[in-house]
Amino acid sequence: MKRGESLEPIPTDLIIEIFSRSPTKSVARFRSLSKQWSSILSRSHFTELFLTRSWTRPRLLFAVQRSNVWLFYLSPQPQNPYDHKSSSLILAADFHIKFHRYNMWMDTSSISRSSCSYASGLVCFSGMWISLEDDCPVPVICNPNTGQYATLPKIRTYGSTSYSFLGFDPVYKQFKVMSIAYRPRHERVDHRILTLGGNMRWRKINCRLYHVPLYQDICINGVVCFDVRSEIFKFIDAAEFYRDWYIEFINYKGKLGVISWKFGKPGTTELRLWVLEDVEKHEWSKYVYILPKNAPIDSKNVNVAGVTTTGEIVLWIRYASKRFYVFYFNPERSIYQSVEIQGFGESYEKSNGHIVCVFVDHVEDLNVSDGKLF
Repeated sequence: MKRGESLEPIPTDLIIEIFSRSPTKSVARFRSLSKQWSSILSRSHFTELFLTRSWTRPRLLFAVQRSNVWLFYLSPQPQNPYDHKSSSLILAADFHIKFHRYNMWMDTSSISRSSCSYASGLVCFSGMWISLEDDCPVPVICNPNTGQYATLPKIRTYGSTSYSFLGFDPVYKQFKVMSIAYRPRHERVDHRILTLGGNMRWRKINCRLYHVPLYQDICINGVVCFDVRSEIFKFIDAAEFYRDWYIEFINYKGKLGVISWKFGKPGTTELRLWVLEDVEKHEWSKYVYILPKNAPIDSKNVNVAGVTTTGEIVLWIRYASKRFYVFYFNPERSIYQSVEIQGFGESYEKSNGHIVCVFVDHVEDLNVSDGKLF
């Protein structure tokens, strides 16, 4: 280019092509450079293309609890981990973002899977105290892609045990949080619902039967036992598996699935899978699989991260250490593969491994990251 000549403007199609393959944080940064770029990168066509491209590279999301700090890591999600000849595949988890606010704290003695739930790209912390003087915790919604968060209004639930559950309605693109507070001795349950975005407030909803919520929640197409769109409760017959002591809910190819374990002789683990085939008729299919003897699974520490879109059940051990593993199991092929995840070293203490929550098929969605919800 000769001196004095002006640079040619970058074609809009090229801008869209480049940034549809970029991280969310890069898109947000370049939106602030000019009104023109902000307009281009905010178009619905671009946000849909960005989401489509993100689905081609789903990742594992790790939420690591360290005292009152949550660290988010991302690693590639292997599409076919069984093609490797070695007994263990090694992947690197890159530090993504830290969620920590000095005026918030959690009771770390009671942190469990229910403390950190996930739906369509957002993470819900079931209860945080805004200050040490507060008399009750509040739910906090965090976007692990950007670090944005929303502190939800307080609900006075004196003498009650409360749980918060995050759901997503894919039709109207709405996130909703349901709060259930109950008093076991009085058999009283208080149900409230809140829609993220705008003027957030809790609304009471009715449920005709007394029930106690489980510690785990799952959202499948907006409908499980509570329809996120219509805000109506549905009760599913659990006679097929309710006798099992340890169960976990999963999204199995768009259907509600339940996993339980049976531990027999040393080195023998039986994985039981129930799939809800018909919601209205309460029809379940049951499958039984025997895990390989080298699978380090036990009833106290094993957790189910979820099921990938390709059908792999992803397992993990609750407490992290310098050697952290996830385990892939393909039930249709009865193939098992352990995957070592490296990168958690800085959040490890010799005296006590930190709790890790693992979520599968994490993608970056600009509709979630645009800040309208926060």
